[in-house]
Amino acid sequence: MMLNEVTTVPDGALPVEEFKAHLRLGSGFGNDSVQDAVLISFLRAAVTAIEARTGKVLIARDFVLSVTSLSAPDAVALPVAPVVAVNAVALVDRAGVETSVSGDAQWLERDAHRPSLRSVGAALPTIPAAGALSVSFTAGYGAVWSEVPADLAQAVMLLAAHYYEFRNETSLSEGCMPFGVTSLIERYRPIRLGGGVR
Repeated sequence: MMLNEVTTVPDGALPVEEFKAHLRLGSGFGNDSVQDAVLISFLRAAVTAIEARTGKVLIARDFVLSVTSLSAPDAVALPVAPVVAVNAVALVDRAGVETSVSGDAQWLERDAHRPSLRSVGAALPTIPAAGALSVSFTAGYGAVWSEVPADLAQAVMLLAAHYYEFRNETSLSEGCMPFGVTSLIERYRPIRLGGGVR
């Protein structure tokens, strides 16, 4: 399985002004935007970390999932949520040639933690030998920051502020995340059942 992010979060969708207020940075000076680039980098890092821990996409963007085998004949689990649309499905042969699959042959099972692409019939199309099934989809809570759930948005602010305050620190343990952040994102983390099998 390989997941590729096709589009990225535009700078304009990030809450830079809200982050400045959260940090209590001064304003009203001629150089108010001098730190914008570094603030954006910390916001991006925090968004990425929160998305990695929760499997939830905060700002809507496009992805392509490529799978070489199916764990179930009639479904393929999509590794992030919430998925808002499946844009295209294709079979890819060993030479990289794509053949589109009709949109009527499958449907999106929406789920807060485990969305899936499911077959209308008994099975999804057979994946060619040494080939793949490619699923293009859009995932995310919304296109603008105000559509991100408030607790996840607050977790991003807290984590980005942590990165900002400790930007010169190198002794923090690997994977360190402040308690306030982990408590805010806990309910969004996927629950693994059956030994982690989806």
